[in-house]
Amino acid sequence: MSQPVANCPNCGAAVRFRFSSAVQSVCEYCRSIVVRRDVNLERVGEVSDLPPDPSPIQITTEGIYRNRPFVVAGRILYEYEQGGWNEWHIVFSDGKSGWLSDAMAEYAVTFGIIPTPEPLPPVEKIHRGRRFRWYGADYQVTVLTPARYRGVEGELPFEYWNKQQVLFADLRTSDARFGTIDYSERPALLFLGESVEFEALRLKNLRRVEGWDA
Repeated sequence: MSQPVANCPNCGAAVRFRFSSAVQSVCEYCRSIVVRRDVNLERVGEVSDLPPDPSPIQITTEGIYRNRPFVVAGRILYEYEQGGWNEWHIVFSDGKSGWLSDAMAEYAVTFGIIPTPEPLPPVEKIHRGRRFRWYGADYQVTVLTPARYRGVEGELPFEYWNKQQVLFADLRTSDARFGTIDYSERPALLFLGESVEFEALRLKNLRRVEGWDA
């Protein structure tokens, strides 16, 4: 994968994009959020200090999903009334990317669905129990989670910063498939995938966390 390098528009430090599909990154020196526009970088914000993270996953953690190696390239952190969770941006060896959701030791791998199989309902019309049939599977909305964007880290495949309250609608099927309707954008975004066990991901280069025995 190519690694284009440019200078941070805030502090001048080198910002290296390790993945050719990355659009946004965070300067490791001044914590500026920078967006790649052609060959130049634009500073669009700054990341405040992120709260302590109990997850053993970190940027550069490697794993395998369905026999496809991946590396963790970035993350978006959210907070809600019961705590917080990470959406890890994972990049596969073929350059394609997805997301590893890490919430309260429950994990799911999902991929953005573009275009969506049907127009998604507006936020005021989504509710628990609503059903959808996509790709031969019956999905049901099981949880609605109002969350607060907390920050970003590493490389992302799109611009994502300066968010406020965000609503997520989680969907499940009877056979462990998993989905999320993300109302942080308009129109809403759809991500589909499946729940996974931590051990099945065969993760390495994990962060040492006190009390974690994996």
